[in-house]
Amino acid sequence: MKPDSATTAATLAEVVDRQLRERGSAARAEKEKAYLKSGLIHYGVSVPETRAVVRSALRGKDLSHDEVLELARLLWAAPTPSVSSARSTEPTDGGSAGHLPPVHERRAAATMVLIQSKDRLGASDADFVEGLLREAKTWALVDPLAGDLVGPLSEKDAGFDPVLERWAIDEDFWIRRSALLAHLVPLRKGRGDFERFSRFADTMLEEKEFFIRKAIGWVLRDTSRKRPDIVFEWILPRAHRASGVTIREAVKRLSSEQREAVLDAR
Repeated sequence: MKPDSATTAATLAEVVDRQLRERGSAARAEKEKAYLKSGLIHYGVSVPETRAVVRSALRGKDLSHDEVLELARLLWAAPTPSVSSARSTEPTDGGSAGHLPPVHERRAAATMVLIQSKDRLGASDADFVEGLLREAKTWALVDPLAGDLVGPLSEKDAGFDPVLERWAIDEDFWIRRSALLAHLVPLRKGRGDFERFSRFADTMLEEKEFFIRKAIGWVLRDTSRKRPDIVFEWILPRAHRASGVTIREAVKRLSSEQREAVLDAR
């Protein structure tokens, strides 16, 4: 990376961090940290406010591919002690003088930077995104990375095909969840590769992990916005294998007749 690119990313990261800390709430930080069972620092900034900070920081900037990745990398990483704030919750594990844990809102901002700049990204960045997914360990970060970033990227770039195939059989359930949720946005809009999603979902249908069961149902539910019949035809013969949470999500947008048929089959 060119020195000026690194400087641009570092400056923007400082701006984003400062604005996030200014908007933070200690009370909100404590509640969100407990809700997410998080070991990260929390500033206590809402998702809409975090998104507004990122949009403001990127407005008028024409970042290069490398600058986008460097900005995301800097925000994802743990802050230096100089940017820590008394308004964030104290680190409960992994934090000591000079070695702070990462910040949840900074990581959320990193995902938003990537999503808002996805026109500059492609399959060559799959390893970088996968690294973030493996470190995220929470739906609050995994879901936007998989659904709002990998989904659109994989639809336009066939280079993601082998990546998703590998993710679908990964030992990490967050990576398997990502393979499922990568189909969410295209299928919601009436496009996408339902055959591939259904193949992935079929192999995971009897898993006990809640986040896998929920993801399957979620994608089926959103697919049925445009194509209820294809969802009905897929879930009906598998109803006896699917979990309750998968079924509840899958049938939400089906007709009453279809819904009853699925529930009876279960």
